[in-house]
Amino acid sequence: MQTVFENGVLTLTLTGNVTGANAPELEAEIYKVLEQLHPDAVVIDCDGVEYMSSSGLRVILRVRQNVDQTSLIRVHPEFYEILETTGFTEMMEVQKAHRVVSVAGCELIGRGANGKIYRLDEENIIKVYTNTDSLPEIRHERELSRAAFVLGVPTAIPYDVVMIAEGGYGSIYELLNAKTYVQLYNDGEKTLKELAEMSVALLKLIHSRVVIQSFVPSARDTTLGWFQILRDDLPSEEVEKLCTLISALPDDMHMIHGDYHFRNLMYQNGESLLIDMDKLSHGHPVFELAAIYNAYCGFGAVDHSVTKQFMGIDYETTVVLWRKILEGYLETKEESTLQSIEDKVKVISYARLMRHMIRENEINTEAGRKQFAYYHAGLTELLPRIDTLQF
Repeated sequence: MQTVFENGVLTLTLTGNVTGANAPELEAEIYKVLEQLHPDAVVIDCDGVEYMSSSGLRVILRVRQNVDQTSLIRVHPEFYEILETTGFTEMMEVQKAHRVVSVAGCELIGRGANGKIYRLDEENIIKVYTNTDSLPEIRHERELSRAAFVLGVPTAIPYDVVMIAEGGYGSIYELLNAKTYVQLYNDGEKTLKELAEMSVALLKLIHSRVVIQSFVPSARDTTLGWFQILRDDLPSEEVEKLCTLISALPDDMHMIHGDYHFRNLMYQNGESLLIDMDKLSHGHPVFELAAIYNAYCGFGAVDHSVTKQFMGIDYETTVVLWRKILEGYLETKEESTLQSIEDKVKVISYARLMRHMIRENEINTEAGRKQFAYYHAGLTELLPRIDTLQF
């Protein structure tokens, strides 16, 4: 056992086998160090541990009882399974050792604010997270994926978390021969009408599910938090009106995907599957429709080439797609009804887009200022004549 003590954290690096024969000796060594240093936290590095008996597990448990902030890191998969089965992963933080995967030369099949999705091989896809320190994000997204899955939503759940050779972390999904809706359209396997109908059917299924898990966030509360960033760049009366409209929406417990578009919809063996679940929430469907509008219309409203780069489909086609989805979701072709609800959607859409541009510091370029002005003009025109976002 090697020890490092720094800033109140004691790191114990173990090597070899921990058996019933040597566990008492290991425990004596650990407690000798604990009595000398009185650490605030203990980190046990298990990268060199080949085997640990139940006696060794009891040693770890007693360390945890002695120092509340005890965690295990670089735990090999076989050992991790034992810890998960015995409940250790619920009692303390346990970080699995991750194998290394390279995405060099892999086909890019999707991208979003939090990462990119690659085809790793014929059977697997991988989501590579933008944030290089993304393990907490990955754990949260896996929880959200399971929440959707147990409620009957067809969701691709990652089976492994890996380190990316080029930097950061990724989640691997087994999706044999699966294609995104974009690929189905571009390959001519499905028409835009067919894909719009499939998209609406799955969207209605998602929105029919009532969220019961407390860790799934509220879209209303999240959006209100987002829009605080607008206060320095928009007139105060516009921000207040915007926040009043959002606050008046009920805190609906029905599920929302939050990033619902053709690149996050996979098709495998006649079944549609959702991926990219990090924005899963609950709330009024206007929040979902706003995100869909942005993907198909909002992002590329000023520069149409942005839509082609992001979606892999030209802007004129995605505008048609948006209207087909809106008609299908609302089950009407009545233009006045469609326009009324689209206007409500645009209020959130434009505000979200401006918030995104401010956060990403995109308004300090000439192109960015032009785009920001377009969204602001749209919001300024809409706010005086909209009294509610409900429908």
